[in-house]
Amino acid sequence: MGVWPVNPLDVVKGLLLTMVLFAGPLVEKLWLDRDPRDNFVMDVKTSLSSWIGWRNYIVGPITEEITFRSHILALHLSVPNPSLTTLIFLTPLYFGIAHLHHFYEFRLTHPDVSFHFGLVRSLIQFTYTTLFGWFAAWVFLRYGSLWTAIVVHSFCNVMGLPRFWGALEEVWKTWVYYTVLVAGAGGFYYGLWRWTESPNTLIVVG
Repeated sequence: MGVWPVNPLDVVKGLLLTMVLFAGPLVEKLWLDRDPRDNFVMDVKTSLSSWIGWRNYIVGPITEEITFRSHILALHLSVPNPSLTTLIFLTPLYFGIAHLHHFYEFRLTHPDVSFHFGLVRSLIQFTYTTLFGWFAAWVFLRYGSLWTAIVVHSFCNVMGLPRFWGALEEVWKTWVYYTVLVAGAGGFYYGLWRWTESPNTLIVVG
């Protein structure tokens, strides 16, 4: 589901909406950092030259969106009168649970780290993967597009978690970053309905 028709405009709108959400981190990486473009762009290029980079930015987003959005959401949509709450908020739990195995991996690779630290780390990862799953489900359903969900997923993997605390090197940079971060969150909320309108939508909200 969501493979056809392909609407390039929906892909662009979905990516732009996500970039608005990450406005703060983008400003930090592309302007406020000491070596903006060299650090960020070169890091991505370097990552893509490795198998881990391909897994994180290309293969992972494709396979996970096919599985957790295109297939699982299709199953839930096949029942009569599917609940929007279930589609948006419950189906991403599969996505979050699928990442819990990282706790076991972390314990194997960091045997000296306490059990409780590893558990908290995994719970945090479960939380943000589930939160992303909510957004990815919304994107998939509103655009009716697997491709948009894949592009958004890949971009989020490239960006990582935004900085929510801590200061930058200079006070003015800190003010700029957090101002843009909050403004981006507001713009994202504003565009969450308006920018996701599509003739291919699988759900009608409002």
